[in-house]
Amino acid sequence: MEDTTQEHLEHAEHAEHAAHEGNPLLITVSVTIAVLAVLAATIGSFESLETAEAINDKSEAAYLQNRASDQWAFYQAKSIKKNAYEIAAAGGGPSKDDFLAKAKHNDDDAKAIQTQAVEIEGHVDAKLRDSEVRAHRHHVLTLAVTLLHVAIAVATLSIITRGRRWPWLYSLALGALGLVAAAFAYV
Repeated sequence: MEDTTQEHLEHAEHAEHAAHEGNPLLITVSVTIAVLAVLAATIGSFESLETAEAINDKSEAAYLQNRASDQWAFYQAKSIKKNAYEIAAAGGGPSKDDFLAKAKHNDDDAKAIQTQAVEIEGHVDAKLRDSEVRAHRHHVLTLAVTLLHVAIAVATLSIITRGRRWPWLYSLALGALGLVAAAFAYV
């Protein structure tokens, strides 16, 4: 982040020198550089946000997966208890009805726990999909910011070459590509 800040200051210094020369193209190039720098910083912020959200979504997915695993372990415990009560009821005796009732209760609990586990796994899948979308946006926004930084550097060539138009025109094209890439990240 600090290097980026210093880079923009250097470009601003070139723009200031160009403004003192009085060449209208150089003043236009200086304004272009300033606009490109603001766009690069703004899109860079979006890139950082998408990165943080992708990490957050992955973390949330891991947490939810742990909860789902806990639910499945609880489901297995209830199933084992149900089976133990069914075995006990099969032995007959005065507690047979009580064992069957406990087996039924554990079976009902197991079904409810299974439903919760499946629901939580659905949330895990959704968080992982969200993370993938955000990671894709991050990559596209990285490209967009890179194009804008290159556009700034190319525009600076117009100042260094004392008013040649071609670097400025190329910088406009690169800047436009950077904006299109940034917009594409959210399509």
